[in-house]
Amino acid sequence: MNYWLTSSLPKPLVIGHRGAKAHYPENTIGAMRLAHAQGAHGVEFDVRLCKSGEVIVIHDLALDRTTNGTGNVCDLTLDQIRQFDAGQGERVPTLVEVFEALRDASTAGLPFLFNVELKSNESQTDGGYGKLSLEAAVAAVVRECGMENRVVYSSFNANAIREILKYAPDVPRGFLYYGAPALAVRTLDLSDMKLSFHHPHFALVSSEWMGELAAQGLGVNTWTVNGRDDIQRMIDLGVTGIIGDSPATIVELLAPTLGEAPAPAGGGGWG
Repeated sequence: MNYWLTSSLPKPLVIGHRGAKAHYPENTIGAMRLAHAQGAHGVEFDVRLCKSGEVIVIHDLALDRTTNGTGNVCDLTLDQIRQFDAGQGERVPTLVEVFEALRDASTAGLPFLFNVELKSNESQTDGGYGKLSLEAAVAAVVRECGMENRVVYSSFNANAIREILKYAPDVPRGFLYYGAPALAVRTLDLSDMKLSFHHPHFALVSSEWMGELAAQGLGVNTWTVNGRDDIQRMIDLGVTGIIGDSPATIVELLAPTLGEAPAPAGGGGWG
């Protein structure tokens, strides 16, 4: 049974956005470890294929914003990408390295969870890793690392969700959306995606929408929730998971309901 789907999950789950993005360079091993140290139940991060075929953890199509390098990820090999600093001496990690770094991590007795966002909507879906698509390559890595029961896949690209379903039908999926597309989500038949979750922007989440999704047996993991009032509103609405840049802030606001002291914000590393 996938841990994302167990009935005994804490609610809401605290999910670090790209690790602990507010406190450490995004999508790095240090950011993931810091999210865990702050009390997160898991992390959300983005994956792409580089030219040499490895699945790497990076948000943008290009390196320019998050590293001191330049160029498109799909045009550079892993060795080339490794030459660049992703902040505070961190390097862009592979998906395998993220799993290895946090394999033994847990929070409140729950194995640390991973929300893997598929970034196949802006560039080619063919790459290395045996010339597999991003979706096939990611599913292969997750399977080889034995992480099928700790992963949920998400994407803004409906075709990526349908594609990952072919390779990992037993791993839950969540559809990301915001703005105008949200209107279509409420009227379109998405049954072929076999979703377990919706991943709407927090501004879209209402008691009415929560009720509609609950009636369909769907959970709600909402993003990117950073303001204290917004976090509290998501808690009050009973969402499944809150994805935010500062897990420590979410944990602090949850503390009164848990009867626990908030986790320290800490610095980089394990804290």
